[in-house]
Amino acid sequence: MKRFTKQENSWMFYDWANSAYSIIITTAVFPLFYKAAASNAGVSGADSTAYLGYTIAIATFLLAMLAPILGTIADYKGVKKRFFTVFFLVGVISTAVLAFIPSDHWLLLLICYTFTVIGSAGANVFYDAFLVDVTSDERMDTVSARGFGLGYIGSTIPFLLSIVIIILAQQEVLPLSTTFASKIAFLITAAWWGLFTISLLKHVRQRYYIEPDKHPVINSFRRLGTTFLHIKQYRSAFMFLVAYFFYIDGVGTIITMSTAYGTDLGISSTNLLVILFVTQVVAAPFAMLYGKLSNKFTGKKMLYVGIAVYMIVCIYAFFMKTVLDFWILAMLVATSQGGIQSLSRSYFAKLIPKENANEFFGFYNIFGKFASIMGPLLVGVTAQITGHSNMGVFSLVILFVIGMLVLARVPEPTASGHAKPLRNESIHS
Repeated sequence: MKRFTKQENSWMFYDWANSAYSIIITTAVFPLFYKAAASNAGVSGADSTAYLGYTIAIATFLLAMLAPILGTIADYKGVKKRFFTVFFLVGVISTAVLAFIPSDHWLLLLICYTFTVIGSAGANVFYDAFLVDVTSDERMDTVSARGFGLGYIGSTIPFLLSIVIIILAQQEVLPLSTTFASKIAFLITAAWWGLFTISLLKHVRQRYYIEPDKHPVINSFRRLGTTFLHIKQYRSAFMFLVAYFFYIDGVGTIITMSTAYGTDLGISSTNLLVILFVTQVVAAPFAMLYGKLSNKFTGKKMLYVGIAVYMIVCIYAFFMKTVLDFWILAMLVATSQGGIQSLSRSYFAKLIPKENANEFFGFYNIFGKFASIMGPLLVGVTAQITGHSNMGVFSLVILFVIGMLVLARVPEPTASGHAKPLRNESIHS
């Protein structure tokens, strides 16, 4: 880590910090905890799943709508870190509060979970935008990729600790109930997230900004409107967002629906957790490898590689029949999951005007969030029409092909390739 600056290290370690939330709250422990709570309260499995889906959709929609507006306001001097801090605290505190909600209050769990989603995703908007402040264009791919790599490594530690506590409680080795063990996992997540964010709060600052004026909110809406009206001047950035919309939809769908695929193959929940853990471990070095290779072959070419790997995953999934097949698919995903996400972030950061990074990453957030709708819908419709879930996964090839074709039309970012600001505000760096 010595070859990275204090600001770069501090920024990267937020990935290490908040990835615990992604795997423990979003993917593994909380969904199982909530399902058990709803079942104990007499809510059917189908209804509880639907309610969880509605909760995620509502929180995602609210944040997607607010992100560009808040991002535009955050372009003013000193505002970016304040917004980041507010959302970060909302996420950490609400995650900790989950541990104190009675396990049979499933509706209260969902309400609190909504705040964790808003806090986590909201903080990520400003965290991603800080990338332009902590490093140079030449180092963005490496720094972004290493951040994802550290995130995968960092997530495995609290995840493994949580799973060990839960399994020992299940086996009655520890004098704890499974419910109480899960609540400990929530507290571990909040503590891990909070502790390793301190470095970012201390050392990362907003270098690119617009000087504040008398009417920041009104003028922020005006700037947002100006961006829409002059969208052609940002053609490269918005063309990339279109490509990103399609291929990241395929990536997200495979991530979110992987557990369902494994269940259909008869893999137990314990084994699924093991596979998920191994996937995180394998993904870490590959995410960093993508960053290194991008310096030699360019970020765009490595994005092509990542998209191609996912196309192979979709084709292989068509023939998937055994647990071994699922392991192979999981490891293929692990080779490119972090790489394609990290390089997308840094590639976009190179295309946008730095002084308006928050506004543009607000749009980035919108495209990423709404992309999570089309993929699952395509899988579901295809699976129902054909009667085979494997065909549903195979259909995702369409999204990757479209994403690759649109990406081919996006120029390589250069030092002089950033869109010039359309405003007359005083801009500093």
